[in-house]
Amino acid sequence: MNIYKKLCFFKKKNSGRSKGKISVRHIGNSHKKLYRKIDFLRNKIDIPAKILRFDYDPNRNTDLALIKYLDGEYRYIIRTNEMFINDVIISSVKNPIFNFGNSTIIKNFQIGSFLNCIEKYPNSGAIFSRSSGISSELIFKDNKFGIIKLSSSKKIKISLNCKATFGKIFNRYKKKLYKAGQNRWKGIRPTVRGVAMNPVDHPLGGGEGKTSGGRHPCSPTGKKSKGYKTKK
Repeated sequence: MNIYKKLCFFKKKNSGRSKGKISVRHIGNSHKKLYRKIDFLRNKIDIPAKILRFDYDPNRNTDLALIKYLDGEYRYIIRTNEMFINDVIISSVKNPIFNFGNSTIIKNFQIGSFLNCIEKYPNSGAIFSRSSGISSELIFKDNKFGIIKLSSSKKIKISLNCKATFGKIFNRYKKKLYKAGQNRWKGIRPTVRGVAMNPVDHPLGGGEGKTSGGRHPCSPTGKKSKGYKTKK
């Protein structure tokens, strides 16, 4: 597996624990892996970069592109569809080039453009549309703000000075899950139904034989899980 070691570092895993206690359920230890430092800022303006190769990243479900700028600096960026080795990409503000993988501010894009790696605030780094096969659509803009429709159909209002990348994130072929251990490699622990537990572990646990719980569905702490808004 090819990696550029100067852009990789070890990141300590919490595995869903806080001071040894479970704070997030269904998360456990995973296979040892290095974190790849990714350029979400795209702040080298008007300096062309050449795509050297595509690397695997165990921390996300898409590939990374290793690029080399004209001044000799190496960086990782998220791979975009229609991006090929030896292509030249650039981040520009005043003279944008609308090729796949190029980055510019929202102000320069036309309405109907499909974007990825979108910033929430200017020069803060991309936080939207970073997953495999994902893109968002610019549906409106005026003199100050633009409206982006995310892949979840949610609409967000952001400044026209926020940067984004043109195109859609590369969709890596997803393998079938052949055994439960593959999820354990990723740090995903089994999900057990509450009615299958003992009374000491869940409000719906216990009973003789297979029971339906005897009460309304609830969380392990007793909070009702139906009929309530999931977001404030």
